[in-house]
Amino acid sequence: MSVKRKLTAILLLLALCISLSACTVSTALGKNTSSAAKDPEANEKTVNYVDSMDTFMTLTAYGSNRKEALRAATAEIIRLNALFSIGIEDSEVSLANSTGYAKLSPETLEVVSAALKVNDMTGGLFDITITPLMELWGFTTKKYHVPDEAELSAALARTGLDKLSLDEKNSELRLSGDAKIDLGGIAKGYTSQRVLDVFRENGVSSAIVSLGGNVQALGLKPDGSKWRVGIRMPWADESTYVAVVAVENAAVISSGGYERYFIDEETGKYYCHILDPETGIPVETDVESVSIISSDGTLADGLSTSLYIMGLEKACEFWRSNKELFDAIIISSDGKIYVTEGIYDSTTSSNELILVK
Repeated sequence: MSVKRKLTAILLLLALCISLSACTVSTALGKNTSSAAKDPEANEKTVNYVDSMDTFMTLTAYGSNRKEALRAATAEIIRLNALFSIGIEDSEVSLANSTGYAKLSPETLEVVSAALKVNDMTGGLFDITITPLMELWGFTTKKYHVPDEAELSAALARTGLDKLSLDEKNSELRLSGDAKIDLGGIAKGYTSQRVLDVFRENGVSSAIVSLGGNVQALGLKPDGSKWRVGIRMPWADESTYVAVVAVENAAVISSGGYERYFIDEETGKYYCHILDPETGIPVETDVESVSIISSDGTLADGLSTSLYIMGLEKACEFWRSNKELFDAIIISSDGKIYVTEGIYDSTTSSNELILVK
């Protein structure tokens, strides 16, 4: 991330924290006064900034144990990155990619297992084996390239879950056919979930984290009101929000084609980083972004990409079949905002909100 983007992220988080701290007057009636009585530092906060997992993270915790909790959470992020990152030569994922085999830690096993479950749920749309395709298009190196049919065919031959074998009992992962995996599409959601676990273990009950835009909230704000998370306006400045959703103990994770993309110099055609696992080609869809709201950060991370690939109609149908697991805010290509009924009353916008039920 550039210095400019890091400074922007810091300013946004500071603005968000100010808005969160200055929230509704209704809680002054004493909804959460008991917590302040038990913890004289309940309204005190500390913010940590962490550069890891190829993104910039902001961790905000409240209460008397916040500093210890933040130190432990930062250490946990670094530890998990050392297990998952394809940029670290001796990570478990890198070892699997280079040798075709890895003995997995409980954490990596849990993430791979979760990825396979999301793949099954979505009919194969979430696929951690598309790494050869991401490399081919240049999204891993930023050396962008529009491949020809022969190159696509060769890369596709190296992908697919038929080339991945997971022995959960013995925590062993095997890859065949020169396959490679990348947990980047789900690891940050898992990590934010783990960060909240660390907070709980250290006595923190009010916190919010942003891992490169993957936001997850613990409990309520110190004043007893819900956390307010902004939904970014696609293609606009990072500080421009199209909607705000109020959450408690939930993750808000977004995916969109505006996040990473390149424009071919010869044709002027736009290519986003989200690939269709079946064709190996960047997705062209009728939505600009999908935000998943769920108590399960790992699931939310995987589903945000999958529903973006599905497009508006199929994404809404998928939610109807799985509404007990998550809610969603979908921004269509024509700028309309679709909100599923579970969070409709908790979502505000200056634009019209279209109820999905």
